[in-house]
Amino acid sequence: MNPFTGSPQDSLYMAMVDKVRKYLPGAAGFTVEYPLLGVTTQVLADGPAGLRISPRRKGDDSTYFCTAFPIATLLASTWDPRLVEEVGQAMGREVLEYGADVILGPALNIQRDPLCGRNFEYYSEDPLVTGRMASAMVKGIQSNGVGTSPKHFAANNSETFRMSVNTIVSERALREIYLRGFEMMVREAQPWTIMSSYNKINGVYAPESEGLLTTVLRGDWGFEGYVMSDWGGGNDAVAMMKAGNDVLMPGTPMQVNAIVAAVEAGQLDEAILDRNITRMLKIMFKTPRYNQYPFSNKPNLGAHAKVTRQAAADGMVLLKNEAGALPLDTEVKTVAAFGNTSYDFISGGTGSGDVNEAYTVALTDGLRNGGYTPDEELMEIYTGYMEAAREKMAPPTNWLTALMGGKQPLAEMPLDAALAVRMADKADIALVTIGRNAGEGQDRTATEGDFLLTPTEKDLIRNVSEAFRAKSKKTIVILNIAGVIETASWRDLPDAILLAWQPGQEGGNSVVDILSGKVNPSGKLAATFPVNYSDCPSAINFPGIPEPGVEKEDHSADLSGFSMMKRAPWQITYEEDIYVGYRYFNTFGTPVAYEFGYGLSYTTFEISELKPESSAFTGKLKVTAEVKNIGSVAGREVVQLYLTAPAVKLEKPETVLVAFAKTKVLQPGERETITFTLTTRDIASFDEAASRWIAEAGEYTLRAGNSSRNLPLSATFTIAGEIDGGAVTKAVAPQAPFNRLTRK
Repeated sequence: MNPFTGSPQDSLYMAMVDKVRKYLPGAAGFTVEYPLLGVTTQVLADGPAGLRISPRRKGDDSTYFCTAFPIATLLASTWDPRLVEEVGQAMGREVLEYGADVILGPALNIQRDPLCGRNFEYYSEDPLVTGRMASAMVKGIQSNGVGTSPKHFAANNSETFRMSVNTIVSERALREIYLRGFEMMVREAQPWTIMSSYNKINGVYAPESEGLLTTVLRGDWGFEGYVMSDWGGGNDAVAMMKAGNDVLMPGTPMQVNAIVAAVEAGQLDEAILDRNITRMLKIMFKTPRYNQYPFSNKPNLGAHAKVTRQAAADGMVLLKNEAGALPLDTEVKTVAAFGNTSYDFISGGTGSGDVNEAYTVALTDGLRNGGYTPDEELMEIYTGYMEAAREKMAPPTNWLTALMGGKQPLAEMPLDAALAVRMADKADIALVTIGRNAGEGQDRTATEGDFLLTPTEKDLIRNVSEAFRAKSKKTIVILNIAGVIETASWRDLPDAILLAWQPGQEGGNSVVDILSGKVNPSGKLAATFPVNYSDCPSAINFPGIPEPGVEKEDHSADLSGFSMMKRAPWQITYEEDIYVGYRYFNTFGTPVAYEFGYGLSYTTFEISELKPESSAFTGKLKVTAEVKNIGSVAGREVVQLYLTAPAVKLEKPETVLVAFAKTKVLQPGERETITFTLTTRDIASFDEAASRWIAEAGEYTLRAGNSSRNLPLSATFTIAGEIDGGAVTKAVAPQAPFNRLTRK
């Protein structure tokens, strides 16, 4: 029996729609139940930054808000898998108590290019950081007895024509960069489900790729759950069934009819359907709904707010702090808060990564809660401007903005220089907040108001900084942003810059925890901030071009809003190959504004005594380092271990992150010993010709420090003869050679 062939089954499906909408409106989807067969539904709900459901229900005066946790990029900036697992535990509890079975996340695509519209949902440009964070999140969520659906598998690193874009990428880049985080997460955490991506990979739609979903995911990695498509993903339902895309979401009559016809014509073996159904049923037996869990609809939102407040503060990155501008002096009482976003803080991005939270703590609210007094005159000026601007704003004409619930951004209020001078006379310190949002369905642009600051924003920072400096007072810039922006042209103006990312619903409180010194910043960048967008190796081909043979088609009208999700003959070639993010910048000596792994503290740490236990590597190696707080404030440090490997058969990036660890809170003068254990896979590279991982013979140099460009310690070990890191089955290879960046 299927839910789409014949009116009785259609009625069953519609009954399920009504049922789920009644008890969990806003859930993304569900599987159909068959009570006579003992098959219960599985309710699926977004998303990566918290459960996404409707906060109100028909005929019910109660509210059902969820916690808006920090975006994934901020969580990765904590470099603290234990904390991320704690966030996952809180998130999973809300999934359980609100009656969902599977949350559609985490999202762990690589931040290949700064302009990807969904980078805020993703962790990092680095696969190790991505894999560690995603594994922690999956473990945390699933500890509640609910499932996850990590996404978007795989090589979904842009939104432009995402329904059909053909990602052309080498096997080595796939294995080392774009699949590595997924592999770590599957091996370490075994998610209940995986969501396949919309795009093609080397000419084959991901949900139709047997090489990806069966050979790699199940054969090489041992995945035990089921694969679902993204909503409307794939092109050929029969091919999806054969490939191992077990569940088609949301499912259409056309797809079911195609599957039935293929079975009747002998083109699809029923054993394949039995296999796919069995995978889904095995997960069903785990679900709260099948096991009749009495969900309460009352998760402990107060406790979860404390979790998100801590996590947000721990993931904020102090980019600049001249002359001890931060933490704020105890004499600071009155604050001049400049910038629209100071009064309308952005908790998270738009689309399926959005959350319907009860509140968002604005910066000004956080200041009051922290015992500071925002200037009332300035507040009235900004709130009046914003109210008037919103009244003049036309309803959204962009389908995507309306559908995904994102606010249309307001242009920054032009600041009268005289007002800045007046505020400098009145207030003890100036805070300037710059805001940027992003969301599903469209990529960002390297233009003013997005990657670049507008002239109005630069004038704001300049005028405020000059006015307050003239009074021997400080100016702090706060970046409440979804993704990387240009900073090099204006960063010399303020005294300090705090990267707050999009910190969830407690954002204003978390920022003030950092400003006041209640929390010592310990966040480190999980993505590089380039000097210019054009410095990024992916910039030459992002977001792609029409496929060969259709160059004369005009897609310019499609490159806005929801139309960017249409199907079009589009391709994007990953010519930078394995040189993604810091792997490129450090290998080719390109200057950056702020390097991968960078982040300041209110104290100073000394990392010393980098010691491998042996000078020879034979399959496993223990490495230790000492960390001491030599400053005057308690804090935490991230020790980052990079590797420079010999290039015999295969060329290598200059340095690759192979391990990291975050210390406990170290009091002044306190030490901690950090221990890393490296395995062959940690140091191996993928040999396409042999279809295996290898650690080449030669001398390897370990480098340790607190950022990818501050690595004062080094130690070496050798491999006498090439070590086999394991063979894999050749799969998902490019259909033809293409230009690939090389050091040669």
